[in-house]
Amino acid sequence: MIDQTHLSALQTILGEANVVTDAATMVAYQTGARYDEGLAAVVLRPRTTEDVSATVAYCMKNGLHIVPQSGNTGLVSGSTPDGSGSQIVLSLDRLTARFDLDLDNRTLTLSGGFTLSEINRRLERHGMFFPIDLAGDPRIAGMAATNTGGSRYIKYGDVRRNVLGITVVLADASGIVLKLGSDLRKNNTGIDWKHVFIGSCGAFGIITECTINLEYLPRQTATAYLVPASGQSVMPLLRVMERKFGAYLSAFEGMSGNAIAAGLSHVPSLRNPFQGGQVPQYVILLEISRSWDVRVGEQSLEAVVEEVLSEVWESRPELMADAVVGPTEQMWAMRHALSDSLRHVGKLIAFDLSFKRQETLTFCDYMRREMPHKFADVRICDFGHVGDGGVHFNLVVPMQSKLLEKPDFEVCLRDWVFQVAVETFGGSFSAEHGIGRKNQAFYDRFTDAAIKDLAGNLKSALRLGDMGAARFEGAAS
Repeated sequence: MIDQTHLSALQTILGEANVVTDAATMVAYQTGARYDEGLAAVVLRPRTTEDVSATVAYCMKNGLHIVPQSGNTGLVSGSTPDGSGSQIVLSLDRLTARFDLDLDNRTLTLSGGFTLSEINRRLERHGMFFPIDLAGDPRIAGMAATNTGGSRYIKYGDVRRNVLGITVVLADASGIVLKLGSDLRKNNTGIDWKHVFIGSCGAFGIITECTINLEYLPRQTATAYLVPASGQSVMPLLRVMERKFGAYLSAFEGMSGNAIAAGLSHVPSLRNPFQGGQVPQYVILLEISRSWDVRVGEQSLEAVVEEVLSEVWESRPELMADAVVGPTEQMWAMRHALSDSLRHVGKLIAFDLSFKRQETLTFCDYMRREMPHKFADVRICDFGHVGDGGVHFNLVVPMQSKLLEKPDFEVCLRDWVFQVAVETFGGSFSAEHGIGRKNQAFYDRFTDAAIKDLAGNLKSALRLGDMGAARFEGAAS
């Protein structure tokens, strides 16, 4: 797969133990989180920024194509090699040397290979956390490279909002190391270059370190399932909850009845809390939280939720058909079970879309009306972040469906969904999953030519080589 001369040189740079050629060990690095798999020439596991720099410089000088891989939890084939066997996977899983916590500044500077769960495990003893809530367990460098958002975006924002600085290795023949930003929260001394790399999916360079903002762990939470009276009542309901709860509101997540039914059937430990066991067509998971302990005489958050829901029930009865207040951990278990459960129902074809908040449910309602006329066997099992306009528009096809026998079925389906989402409803074809091979054609199709040329000009100006499964460029590259 790779010339012995290159292999020996890379072993000299990284050490033999960090250059993987064993087929069995390589499988995990070649296989993605959802269906995609490829074939790597070799897997490299650098331990430091200097290792990454020397490796990138060697590969760029010798025309070797690198696919940076962080946690390999992505869903758009952005972190796995293609099937050619010529691409090198550069994994960050051993990049874990630095973990510098600054309690006074409420920041953490760390190596890019730390997983989200490990970060929060270490921070818990200090009463803090990194406030990006995800179902998977990515590494921090990949989270920055794809600008992930998560379920509590409505309160804490995305990764971009919570990153103060990064260290990045450019995809050039020198492996130039740039330190962009710092641990300062206010620094208006020029262009904030870190934002060129946050969300760029590794196309311009590999993020090896991050300085991130930390928040205090919630000490009190309360949750409820809200059953909106109709799709048209979801946005008025959200606006009411934002006014009533203010900064307490930390999540407003939507779950379709089809998705919930899949979760209940796949995970026996989930409890069906709905009257008569009848799953509603659509459910909102509402969460409010405080970062301090309960104070004497202070109304509990459960009481706050019940009081507000009673007020809404009396003053705006047209908004809600039902509401269930319950234990936070139990209610989130339903939300977090959905992604995995859907894969057991049939062939899963997933879209990560975003819209103006008021268009999210309008798009989903449109698709429910039109899908039976276009692709009769396809079942819509959507869920997502209603509070920020994001929706995981998941489509499930029964494994016995004849649609799966048609070689162009998935291409036609994706074309139609993306066209409606972007051109009819003004949405984004990738809310937070990035580009990767699965979305490259849609980046090429829907991105303005001037923007693609700007990206190409930037790559040319920086003399960058070909790295990353996402290609942000135009005619000038």
